[in-house]
Amino acid sequence: MADSPQRSRTPDRTWLVAVAAALWGTDGVLRSPLAGALPAATIVFWEHVVPVILLIPFVPAAVRAFRRASVRDRVALLVIGLGSSALATTLFTAAFALGDPVTPLVLQKLQPLVAIAGAALLLGERLRPAFWLFAVPALVGAWLMAFPDPFDVEVRAAGAALLSVGAAVLWGFGTVLGRMVSENLASRDVTVLRFVIGLAGAVVVLAVQGAPVAVTGAQVLPLLLLAIFPGLVALVLYYVGLRSTAASRATLAELAFPATATVLGVAVLGTSLSVTQWTGLAVVASSVTALGLSERRRSPVVRAPAEIS
Repeated sequence: MADSPQRSRTPDRTWLVAVAAALWGTDGVLRSPLAGALPAATIVFWEHVVPVILLIPFVPAAVRAFRRASVRDRVALLVIGLGSSALATTLFTAAFALGDPVTPLVLQKLQPLVAIAGAALLLGERLRPAFWLFAVPALVGAWLMAFPDPFDVEVRAAGAALLSVGAAVLWGFGTVLGRMVSENLASRDVTVLRFVIGLAGAVVVLAVQGAPVAVTGAQVLPLLLLAIFPGLVALVLYYVGLRSTAASRATLAELAFPATATVLGVAVLGTSLSVTQWTGLAVVASSVTALGLSERRRSPVVRAPAEIS
């Protein structure tokens, strides 16, 4: 009986997390040429500067919300901004520049596992057995999608793999911590604080690496697009969706990211896919869609503490 009022007040928005992740899938089209021409720290710096400028009117309210927040939520926001935003994006961009094919494997296979474990430990989420009916096909599909021959994978650059592992862990915990703070802070404030705190972290990384701030005129538009669409717009949708979506469900919905990136790779960048990659794409899309539809039923596959009587 307790489940019905809770779910009527906060309807599941797994689908909105998937839409945000699909916007992240446009990232590669914009980041690829930039990663080959600019240091990772420079790209990440501008990815935070542009949203902060656009969000200036909301910064004072977000700062007040940060001051009112509990110590636990403040620490979580610092980890999200400095770790999941600034540092993780820097690691991802550096790995992207190396062009190693293991990058999508590590990013998209470890992140859900990290987030699911973190959600169980930090948020007390309980997974029903039915959850794995969606999780296992989604993870297998992501593996198939990552490689032309999924049974003959070569790790050609250990450096890219390590960078990707670091980014995956930070992003996975970012999902969990974002869900946690969304219980007490407005989605807008969480978004603003992520970029403001992330900008501080990006400045530190920029200074430590001695990377330049200046960019060329030809790089301005790609940087603006990168910062606004897979950056600001996607995160606004993401935190609105995450506010009423269990972290364990959200991390599977985020697999819409590699699915969209794969489609754009074929349509825009002219890449070709093997039969197994097309199969993986179909499996991921089907699993994420089915997960979203299943959560509209009376028995969710993940139970948050508020839903456990």
